Amino acid sequence: MSRAAAVLLVLLSVASLAHAEDPYYYFTWTVEYGTILITGVPQQVITINGQFPGPVINCTSNNNIVVNVFNKLDEPFLLSWNGIQHRKNSWQDGVPGTNCPIPPGGNFTYKWQPKDQIGSFYYFPSLGMHKAAGGYGPIRVHSRALIPVPFDPPADEFDILISDWYGRSHKELSRLLDSGRRLTLPRGVLINGAASAKAGDAPAFVVEAGKVYRYRVCNVGVKASLNFRIQGHKLKLVEMDGSHTMQNVYDSLDVHAGQCYSVLVTADQPPRDYFLVASTRFQRREQTATAVIRYIGSNTPASPELPPAPTTWSWSLNQWRSFRWNLTASAARPNPQGSYHYGQINITRTIKLASSTNVVDGKLRFALNGVSHRDADGLPLKLAEFFGINGTVFQYNQIADEPPVDGAAVKVVPNVITAEFRTFIEIILENPETSIQSYHLNGYSFFPVGMGPGKWTPESRKMYNLLDAVSRHTIQVYPSSWTAIMLTFDNAGMWNLRSEIWDRRYLGQQLYVSVLSPERSLRDEYNMPENALRCGAVVGLPLPPPYS
Repeated sequence: MSRAAAVLLVLLSVASLAHAEDPYYYFTWTVEYGTILITGVPQQVITINGQFPGPVINCTSNNNIVVNVFNKLDEPFLLSWNGIQHRKNSWQDGVPGTNCPIPPGGNFTYKWQPKDQIGSFYYFPSLGMHKAAGGYGPIRVHSRALIPVPFDPPADEFDILISDWYGRSHKELSRLLDSGRRLTLPRGVLINGAASAKAGDAPAFVVEAGKVYRYRVCNVGVKASLNFRIQGHKLKLVEMDGSHTMQNVYDSLDVHAGQCYSVLVTADQPPRDYFLVASTRFQRREQTATAVIRYIGSNTPASPELPPAPTTWSWSLNQWRSFRWNLTASAARPNPQGSYHYGQINITRTIKLASSTNVVDGKLRFALNGVSHRDADGLPLKLAEFFGINGTVFQYNQIADEPPVDGAAVKVVPNVITAEFRTFIEIILENPETSIQSYHLNGYSFFPVGMGPGKWTPESRKMYNLLDAVSRHTIQVYPSSWTAIMLTFDNAGMWNLRSEIWDRRYLGQQLYVSVLSPERSLRDEYNMPENALRCGAVVGLPLPPPYS
């Protein structure tokens, strides 16, 4: 082969690689009921391929993930992907405002990419109170091979899904809430679907002395904030909600509902068994679960003396204040308006959202700014908007950017606000109540720049962290306190902003943000997938003109 021909072949190969699609990973999942023993009592759970929790999705940034879900339950079902942003593609978000549910006996194939994302996430069922029964599992998104990670590869990785457990079927819990009653305390805590282990039980995790392990910890529960710790070992925080952090070392971490953390743990203690511990925070009665970590060669049971959990709100708030974004790590990161310096971008709008507990028509409801969300009858909001019939299904902006005066009547309607495409917005989450709250925004990460007691005022901005707040997708709001977040609404679609306290979300403490590009362009949003399920009023309607 001539030198010119060889050069041409190399150039063609490079061009071919440049246009090649990212790898595809295919999953076929069957969702059905199963029975497991928890503390010796048979419990009905939602399994995926017979597993509780479900199987791990282990992938790399930008991989194409194809999940064919078969619904063998006796009621409709949807899966959502907590923290996966679905850039330009809210069609895959899997919540009632974006997707028609998979009917009993039916199936649907999700296709999505963790586009420019890394980190620890999870999937979960988004309809009703399904989440209380299982149907959840871990998602690992690794950095691509050529992008350096700010720590050495661990010897192994462990997925830790911690949750409160109510010991009642999701249908019972739904009936309880629909009757106007509240959820009481959970019956216990689970670690990867199992209740507390005892000294000498089989290990959940096996480690080798001297090696370093990554624990990916997610709170997939219904209500409780949970404290995570490992007997005799330190936790080096390296990632949370998809962002690399400064590598501070902690004895324990508060993981609030919907949040995920990655910690590195060195097996540097005398070889024996140790307890991994998860316990409730901010409850009248602490509830605890344990799992056994065993050093290879150990025959010594774990000590029954568990490390104590912290006890105050201020401890948890101060821990949050210690978190810092790793600005030197080479990884996917949000880039609002072409700059990493979010603190230097002009705020175009401030939205203040205050939660409330209400009684409407004799029943318990939760609201944001005087509106308690209900799903539109039989039709996802996104489909109504896409087919141009949204005016008959819901009205935009039923709430103002400021909370109403105390005592104002509460409306129960679909709660959809609009956000101008690519504007930088500040959202203040106010919690005037006596229990902790946690909020998640689908489709985005945001910068939680400040927290404080009482009500937020413009003076509160003086205490904002405008340099290295950790970009994340879920944030807590302490009782009688506020939390401020900032983000650019640059991801077109219909996106769910919700309480991660699941009974509050079920009874209305959520809304949707409609972000419409002024251009009907594939540059900004994908067309509705050909396999998208149709339901309600859009069945039989002609497709609108496609984006181009």
